[in-house]
Amino acid sequence: MKTPITDATMSPDEFTATLADLGWKQSDFCRKSGVTKQTPSRWANAQTPIPAWVPAYLGAMLDIKRLHRTYIEPGG
Repeated sequence: MKTPITDATMSPDEFTATLADLGWKQSDFCRKSGVTKQTPSRWANAQTPIPAWVPAYLGAMLDIKRLHRTYIEPGG
C-alpha cells in the first residue's frame, strides 16, 4: 500500500485504488467522511475533480491501518 501524495491532485484511479487498499466501498467513504453518496462516484468517474483534502484524509486512514496492523493485530 502506498500513501497518496497529498500535494498533488488525486486521479480517479488512485482514489479507487486507495479505497480498495483500505477495504472500503464508496459507501464506506461516504459514511466515514460525511459526503453525499453521489460525490465519490463523480470523483471515480472523473465527472468532478477530487478535492485536496481527500488524498490527505485517505493517506491518514492508510497510516492508521498500518499502525493498527503493526501494533494492535495479533502477530503484527
